[in-house]
Amino acid sequence: MTQWTEQDVPDQQGRMAVVTGANTGLGYDTARALAEHGASVVLAVRDVAKGRAAAERMGGDVTVQELDLSSLASVREAASALATTHPRIDLQINNAGVMYTPKETTRDGFERQLGTNHLGHFAFTGLLLDRLLPVPGSRVVTVSSVGHRIRAAIHFDDLGWERSYSRVAAYGQSKLANLMFTYELQRRLATRATTVAVAAHPGVSDTELGRNSPAPVRTLLERLGPLVLQPAAMGALPTLRAATDPAVLGGQYYGPDGRGEARGYPKVVTSSPASYDLAVQQRLWSVSEDLTGVAFPV
Repeated sequence: MTQWTEQDVPDQQGRMAVVTGANTGLGYDTARALAEHGASVVLAVRDVAKGRAAAERMGGDVTVQELDLSSLASVREAASALATTHPRIDLQINNAGVMYTPKETTRDGFERQLGTNHLGHFAFTGLLLDRLLPVPGSRVVTVSSVGHRIRAAIHFDDLGWERSYSRVAAYGQSKLANLMFTYELQRRLATRATTVAVAAHPGVSDTELGRNSPAPVRTLLERLGPLVLQPAAMGALPTLRAATDPAVLGGQYYGPDGRGEARGYPKVVTSSPASYDLAVQQRLWSVSEDLTGVAFPV
């Protein structure tokens, strides 16, 4: 199939989707497209007012759930509320994220980018997985980034960047962790025919994610944005395909088909060699369980 677009999203009637960070950018366009194709969608967002405004713009069966991924207490509260109100979940889309933040910690003391992008989603998925496992065709889709290739490694000796801090390398670590989480989750799900784990990345897209970039980078993007950035609706296509294409297989990774995977239509792509290191995947999983206190039912 060439040039897969929103028009290729199958009918989503009867499906329940939870999308994190869905009040703006990639998450908004992902949730909007799912709702337009008939899905019931929960916008899991930190700012409830903005989430409600986004839901009103989307129309359809769209509700809002407060979720602050930088707080494990909020993650647990949100997961408990969703598990109570939704006995089945077909799609969990781990989209929310922060990028290139100054050195900060989450409410639980984790480095902000790892804590939000990886550990928050790790815990959220583990707490909701029981609602996906019995559902035929259910999927966990986690959004990574081309940034997983840039100065990226899992620094087990200093996950919190306490000795020195690089916002670029810390972001790379968090996005590499997203992929390793997906691959290890799929390995654990492989004996179950009902649920699969898939990853996606949006290429270089026009979103608010770069607001914490260094000033020279922001200035450059403002000047060259229309030339190098693709619209958020295009950046959301790899996630949508990973979430809805019947041909998707567990453990696949979707990204744009253009040069350098910066822009274009979604296809299966390959992540960095480091992301496939099984021993590191398993160690990261164990560390993530210890840090979050969340054990998976697989």
